[in-house]
Amino acid sequence: MKNNTKNTVVPLTYQIRSLEIAHASPIRLQTLDLARHAVTAPDGKCYVVATFDDTQMGNGYVTGIYPQQNGYLTLIRLTICEFKSASPEEAINRHLTLAQAIQQGKLAELKKSA
Repeated sequence: MKNNTKNTVVPLTYQIRSLEIAHASPIRLQTLDLARHAVTAPDGKCYVVATFDDTQMGNGYVTGIYPQQNGYLTLIRLTICEFKSASPEEAINRHLTLAQAIQQGKLAELKKSA
C-alpha cells in the first residue's frame, strides 16, 4: 500500500532586522531570531535579550531575558522573564525597551511586570 501523505514546509515570512543598541553587543542570530543582544547591568551582571518568532507554536513573537555566564554562555533554561508580542514590530520595540531597562538597572521591575 502506497502512502500518499505529503510533507508541507511552511516558509518563514518575516524579515530579520539589524538592530543597534548603544552599549549592547549583538550576538549571532539563531534560526528563528529577530534580534539577540548581550546587555550589561550597572552591577556588572550580563544578560542576553533575545527576540524570536514562536508563531509556529502559537506563542506569537517572544522576547526573553536570560542570564549570561563568562561573557559567552547563555543560560537559556534559567529564563528571567518572557514577553509575548503579536507582531515583529512590537517585539522589536519591546526588545529595545528591555535592553535599555537592564542597562538602567531596572531588571527587578521587569520581572514584576512579566
